[in-house]
Amino acid sequence: MNLVQERISLLAERLRLPDLAAIVAAEAEGAVRRELSYADFVEEVLRAQVEAADRRAQETLMRLASFPQPKTLEDFDFGFQPSVSRKQLTELASCTFIERAENVLLLGPPGVGKSHLAVALGVEAVRRRLQTKFTTAARMMVNLSEARAAGSFTRRLATYVRPRLLIIDEVGFLPLDAEQASLLFEVVCRRYERGSVILTSNKSFGEWAEVFSGDAVIATAILDRLLHHAVAISIRGESYRLKDKKRAGLMGASTTAKEEKD
Repeated sequence: MNLVQERISLLAERLRLPDLAAIVAAEAEGAVRRELSYADFVEEVLRAQVEAADRRAQETLMRLASFPQPKTLEDFDFGFQPSVSRKQLTELASCTFIERAENVLLLGPPGVGKSHLAVALGVEAVRRRLQTKFTTAARMMVNLSEARAAGSFTRRLATYVRPRLLIIDEVGFLPLDAEQASLLFEVVCRRYERGSVILTSNKSFGEWAEVFSGDAVIATAILDRLLHHAVAISIRGESYRLKDKKRAGLMGASTTAKEEKD
């Protein structure tokens, strides 16, 4: 049996199926006990191989996505944020918006769950083996600016253009200068009607000119492309991160307002 297992391992290696030998060994005993036919045994092995390949692909995509930490819709407290529609988010979690190259814009003050929902939708995309990339707006600007200075801009830009889904978190937390605004415009233009963007911002659309240092023209140009095929979700309510402190009476109204602003 050891020789047979060794030959199976060599054949699996040639087929580039690294899990196959272990799967055959694991399934063989159960197949004998259940008196499976040869065809049923082969089906069991192939099904287990597909499942193993899916797990491996998801693990790789999760690593490449660079999520700060995995979040799921199951973890989101819809009761605390009644302005968020569970039905709408469940529909978005099907990822059909990615198939249509549509965008999702999540707007609201700090702490209301924008990043959580963005990452949760990204995790759903990875589960469907769709290449996903997470970044903050500030990190993307720094990476692209450094790449431009180093002469590797085209290659670095591809890391934000190639994925089926790009998540840009925290747009508006820091103002963007003219060069950074042009870089964001470049990313949005390259992805327009080709790949989906999930974007979170603490600014309403009417405040986006402030984000781009008062340049209403480029703000309008970026919004025009983002909103053409998009779902915009405005989240209202208090900061989820501060709720426990407030319930314990550790924070007054003025302190809460100041921390949320910060």
